[in-house]
Formats: sequence, C-alpha cells, structure tokens
Amino acid sequence: MSSRRDFMKWSLVTGGATLAGLGLLKYAHAQEVCPPPPPPPPPGTDPMPLAESLQGMPGGRSPQTTPWAVPLPIPPILQPVASLTPPVNPAEHDLDKGFGSPSDPGPVNELYQIDIKPGMHSFHPELPTQEVWGFEGIVPGPTMIARYGHPKIVRFRNQLPINHVGLGVPETSTHNHNGHQESFSDGHPTSFLISGQYRDHHYPIVLAGNDPREALGTLWYHDHRVDFTSQNVYRGLAGFHFYFDDVDSGNEQDPNPQALRLPSGAFDIPLMFTDKAFDSSGQLWFDPFNFDGFLGDKWTVNGKIQPYLNVARRKYRFRLLDGGPSRFYEFMLSNGRPMTLIATDGNLMESPVVVDHVGLGVAQRRDVIIDFSEYPIGTEIILENILEQKDGRKPTGNLLHPGSPVLKFIVDRDAVGAEQDFSQVPLSLRQMPVMDLATAQQHQRTFRFERKNGAWAINANFFDGDIPTFTIKQGQPEIWTLKNGGGGWAHPIHIHLEEFRILLRNGEVPGLEEQGRHDVVVLEPGDEVKIYIRFRTFLGKYVMHCHNTLHEDHAMMLRFDVVP
Repeated sequence: MSSRRDFMKWSLVTGGATLAGLGLLKYAHAQEVCPPPPPPPPPGTDPMPLAESLQGMPGGRSPQTTPWAVPLPIPPILQPVASLTPPVNPAEHDLDKGFGSPSDPGPVNELYQIDIKPGMHSFHPELPTQEVWGFEGIVPGPTMIARYGHPKIVRFRNQLPINHVGLGVPETSTHNHNGHQESFSDGHPTSFLISGQYRDHHYPIVLAGNDPREALGTLWYHDHRVDFTSQNVYRGLAGFHFYFDDVDSGNEQDPNPQALRLPSGAFDIPLMFTDKAFDSSGQLWFDPFNFDGFLGDKWTVNGKIQPYLNVARRKYRFRLLDGGPSRFYEFMLSNGRPMTLIATDGNLMESPVVVDHVGLGVAQRRDVIIDFSEYPIGTEIILENILEQKDGRKPTGNLLHPGSPVLKFIVDRDAVGAEQDFSQVPLSLRQMPVMDLATAQQHQRTFRFERKNGAWAINANFFDGDIPTFTIKQGQPEIWTLKNGGGGWAHPIHIHLEEFRILLRNGEVPGLEEQGRHDVVVLEPGDEVKIYIRFRTFLGKYVMHCHNTLHEDHAMMLRFDVVP
C-alpha cells in the first residue's frame, strides 16, 4: 500500500508542476551550451546496429537507398460527407453522450466515411512501388480534425480482399487512440469487421468529467484486431486525429484571448515514425513470430524513407508519433540546438520545456516547437535518432553521436506574405486537472507485466477478450501500480478511455516531462510506476495492453469493464 510519504511526494506533482515548468524554461536558456556538432555520417550510412530481427530476411538487410530523395508527404485532411447509406443506427450508440435523442437532439453529428482498402505506395524511388493497406488506401491515412462541441460519426468500411494470403489479416477493428468514447466505438480487439462489413464509430468529442483541463490534442487511429495488430498496422493501417478547442484552437491569428496561438495550418505538421525492412527484392518484410519485437533498418516518416522538408524561417509545430511496432526513439537536432516541448501524448503541458532531445516509446506522442527563424536560407538540419537499439526487447541505453539520420529540414525561404509568423509559445499552456488522491488511496490495484511460456502476460494471465479481468466503478479514482516483471524488456503500457497521471516512478517524483497527462507509460526493466486514474462518462468494456504490438499480439493485454 502507499504510504504517507508517497502522498507527500504526489503533492509535489499536483502543486509544483507550474512553477517548475516556468523555472525550467528560463533555466534551460541560461545554462545552454552548444558544442560544435559532429560531422554527419556519409550519405547512405547509419550508425545504428543492424537489428537481430533481420537475420531471417532474404538479403539480411534492406537494399541501400539514397537519403533525402523525396519530400515529406503531409496526409490530406479527411472531408465530411453529406450522408451515409444506409443511415446510422442510433440504437448502437450512447444517445446521451453527444449523439442526441428524440427528446434532446443535441449537436448535429458531422458525418465521415473511411474505406479500409489496399493501395499502391512508394516508400522510396529506388524501391519498387508495392501494395499496402491503408485508410482510404494511403499511408498514413487521412488526418481527421475534431473540435470540441462538434460530435462526429465515422463509418469504417472494410474493403480488404477476403481471400488475402500473407502478411496481415483482412479483418479490422479501428481504435481512436486516446479517444474519450463509448465502448462500441473504441475499437475493441475482438469486435472486428470482416471484408465487406462496416461499423459506425461515434466520437462525441466531449471532455472527460466535463473539465476543460481534460481537453485532448494529438490522437491517432489504427487497427486493433486481436492477434494481428502488429501486422495490420505495419502494412499501413494508421493515421492522425487532431482535437482542437478554444485554447488550442488551431489558429495562430485567433483573436480569442484564451487562444494560445501556437503554429497552425501548414506549420502544424504530423510526423509518424515507423521503421521498416525490405527484402532483397525491395518488398516490405516483417517477422510476426519474433515474440521479442521487430526492428527495421529503414527510417520512414509519414510513409517515406528519410524524406526532407523545406521550411520557412519561422516557428513550426511538429506532432511526433512513434508508430511502432517495437522501436524506441530519442530525437535530437544535428546542430545541437534545443526544441520546445509543449505536449506529451498529445496533451498540452502546464508550461513549455526547452529540451535538447525528445524520447518516444511505441505509441507515445510529443509535440515540439522548432524555430527556424534564426537560421539563414540554405541551412540544413537533420533530425537524428540517437537511441541505440539492437532488438525488439528494449533500447541498450547507449546514445549515438552522430545518430541515425531520419528527416532533413532545409531552410529555403523567408516567412513572408501568407507564411508570416503570427504564432507564439506562451509560458503557460493548460492547467492540470485536480486529483482526488485521498479517495484514490483507498482503491489500489497492482499489475505485473511479465514473460510466461515464451509469450507475454499481465499478472500471469493471457488476454481473454470475452471475460473482464476486473471491473471498476464509474467515476471512482484509483491508484494503479504497474510493474515490469522482467529485467530484459521494456513495455510501453497503454490504457484506453482516459488519461492518467504518473505519481511515482521507482519511488521518486517523475520528471517534468512525465508530470502531464498520459495514455502511455514506458516501463523500463524492473520499473515500478504508480499512476492515478479514473473513468467517467462511459460504461462498458475497454483494454490495457503493451503497445509493443508484438507483445500485444502475443497476449500482453487485459480487458476491464467500467460499471455503474
């Protein structure tokens, strides 16, 4: 059980984050030391060790490709449709959670439709164009945009080939990752569609507990089919979903005094990082039977291998996502200059923090601001991954200098006219919700993530989607202790439905980056993390699992039910 000393430490998290954040922003500038950056590696070389998971691949490593051969693609914005045929069945949804009812119609739902289907894709001009699976047949899928107060219905239609043989299975269950939504629309792993079926997901875009401090920001959606998540997502079934409100409004010229006026529009850019492998013929290759996890030797950003991005001399917001399946990242700019971290797991922090590198576990998101205004036209800066990792179990902990070159920024123009920079990075972003720690201390659970019989388990149990491991009372705050039961693996743990707060990591108050709201927490070998969590608004079945998707597919997942 937690002690009074723990309670005192938690109070530092609840009461000290704002002052600490403001202090660090100023301190980081004052202490900043920027040694001359090391020279970049020769084109086509990579200091990252070759992954052990590629030993069985024809050729043993992917064919060589020239970096910076293609521009970074920006996923298109998904557009609404006028109607859906056949019409939505209201009986499938929670009528009192934004959908409306005959007596209280509520806001009108915006309507969208996404076809899950094959498409032809080029990862690099020097590799063959090949078939992928994508939302709307593209990789990544189209970016969905949501605004609080505007609920939506998204119809997902499975149009994958029913007779498919090979990597992946043509059965899908789409999860809106970090969405606050009803169980029917959460993408439960066992509630999957076969080819030819559709499912209407209702995203009410409501605040947890009706608390504006619970507003979400950078979400993503991906396939969640039980036993096949790693394969289907590796084939391309993932995309971004942005939420906006009056504070993070998506308009850097917003006259509303509440608006933060962060970089917006063309200067608010999603970056989905996935490592891939290609056999000797240049075809996408994956090993679903490596229970440790899978690492590729090609860095893709938004579906392209080592692309470049031309930027203007102004501020940009980048939404970084580790799309898996098993690699961790530590990103740093090649010139050693800092970035400004504003959001963790897509949730705005209380205050921005200036950092010289940004870490990501699988499925985690980090929003950063990079200001290119100080650089002359012609400057080239590489976003590098400096975190060494040799297998799917975990990173080694070694930092590589230089790191692996992943994305190149090229400053090629002044920010004039429509590109003029009206954005800002305020010293205060979004306050954290209040935690009821006194009540939570009375309701505690412990979960141990461990290896069992060569697969993965939670509290010695494998996943069973038909039976809840436990039930939790709606609205009841709890403290969960998450333990890594092994010394050789790292587990990024994701909890559906609501965010949590990290109270203690191995008995100590977490650092600033971990004091915000999260939906994924990384358990390093031997780690013990205490979190505060509660589930409001919705009832029904949800899941918790490791987001190393090979671990998830091999049973490191449990079902829990929220009950009245």
